[in-house]
Order: sequence, then structure tokens, then C-alpha cells
Amino acid sequence: MVLVMTAAITKRNSFQFRLDLHSGVPVYRQIIDQVIGGIAAGTLAAGNQLPTVRQLAVDLSINPNTVIRAYRELEIRGVLETQQGTGTFISDQKPQRDDADRQRRLTQLVGEFIARAGSSGFTVEELLEKLQNINGDSGKKRR
Repeated sequence: MVLVMTAAITKRNSFQFRLDLHSGVPVYRQIIDQVIGGIAAGTLAAGNQLPTVRQLAVDLSINPNTVIRAYRELEIRGVLETQQGTGTFISDQKPQRDDADRQRRLTQLVGEFIARAGSSGFTVEELLEKLQNINGDSGKKRR
């Protein structure tokens, strides 16, 4: 059983944080990855306000220091801007992922994919075959 906790960004924005407490990925990393992923997907845009540290910690039932750590790292990267008394907002900068971060994220995604498929009875060989078939089919359609 996977425990997933969610918290919405704003009432008018459909972005929600989702934490998987059994994934093995630290919670602060999940928050960071989701903010960067939300920006890349277009569900978070420059100027969107994030929940306060206290509000996000309450919504996700986590320690506020975990949220502070995630927000601070995102500020250092230039992804977030905090305005005293106003809140924390998505900055105008596009997030840059270095190669090590990209590889870490890819490894995480592949591991999760294999684990989910394995729990459904699929082998790695079956997954590889299906991925190659899908990739081959999409290549033919593009031509």
C-alpha cells in the first residue's frame, strides 16, 4: 500500500503536491522535483504563489523544516522568490537541471516503473520489449 498525501497550491490552480512516503525518496526532494516538474509541464508559471511553509507542512502532515529545506534549495537555484510579508512565488527563471540531477531523476523514475510493473507480474524483459515496440511505432508515425 502506498500512502500518498496531497496539498493544493491555490484554489484557482490545479497543481497539487503528492508525497509518496514509501518511495524511498526524501520528502524535501519530492517537493523540489514536483515544483520543477510543474514548471516544466506548465502547471506552475512565473508569479504563481506557493503555500506558506506552515500551510504546506500542515496539508502534507510533515515537519515545517522539511518544507523550509525544499523552498530554500529552490530559492538557491533561482526557481523561487520569497518576498517578506507577501509569500513565496515561482520566479521568472527557467529551472536548470544538471546532468547528475537528471540522471538521479531518471534512475528514480525507472526504479518506480520497474517496481510497479513487477508488482503487476511483468518482467524487465517484457517491459523492454514493449518500450521498444512503442518507440518503433512512434518513429514510424513521425515520418
